Amino acid sequence: ELEEARDKELAQTKFLSFTKKMWPGFIQGRHHEIMADAFERVVNGQCKRLIINMPPRHTKSEFASYLLPAWFMGKNPGSKIIQATHTAELAVDFGRKVRNLIDSEDYKIIFDDIKLQSDSKAAGRWHTSKGGVYFAVGVGGAIAGKGADLFIIDDPHSEQEAALAETNFDIYDKTYEWYTSGPRQRLQPGGAIVIVMTRWSKKDLTGQVLKAAAQRGGEEWEVIEFPAIMPSGNPLWPEFWPVEQLEALHLELPNGKWMAQYQQQP
Repeated sequence: ELEEARDKELAQTKFLSFTKKMWPGFIQGRHHEIMADAFERVVNGQCKRLIINMPPRHTKSEFASYLLPAWFMGKNPGSKIIQATHTAELAVDFGRKVRNLIDSEDYKIIFDDIKLQSDSKAAGRWHTSKGGVYFAVGVGGAIAGKGADLFIIDDPHSEQEAALAETNFDIYDKTYEWYTSGPRQRLQPGGAIVIVMTRWSKKDLTGQVLKAAAQRGGEEWEVIEFPAIMPSGNPLWPEFWPVEQLEALHLELPNGKWMAQYQQQP
């Protein structure tokens, strides 16, 4: 019983401990520890603006769009979360996964005082019995009337958009315009924004948000960047990705690459 109580307390206070409880097959890498530390500071109110840039298929969405909102809601049952990604369909899929996790027996062992409101369980919009609200939206979608204690933006640009944007930067501009007129205006007092994405261009959302922050002052963003292959030549996540497979993945992406200057940063 003492061991179970310790495990429960760890999962409530440490994001990686929660992850291992909810995801038994999880394979931990060093970058997960860095992400977990950043997410803990977001949830504890120490970090209000966080950007994490990382390559595809390194558990970006599992951490940011699945486990983070579930953990945040468990620790703050009355909170409001808005989750956005490049399509509404994908955002709703994330909402379904988070909802189902919160409704699972494993989750209730860790956070036993949170329940879904019985009359509000739609995949893309649901409520908790404590007054919490989760809302999923695609980039460009309407969010008028919605508030957020936590706004998560996961891959606002798809790989297909990145290919088109090489000749039409309006795609990036429209995403930034949506961000400034929508998510940025929907925060509750003290609310946090987390942007997790693969970089495709200096005009993508990360690039434009940081450029505006530098030019206008005011918001300070914490930025964490993970390369797929370290300057040493070793993979970021050797426990899962051999360097040979990373190089093959690299060739599958638009024009055979994600931005080289971000791929090789330490």
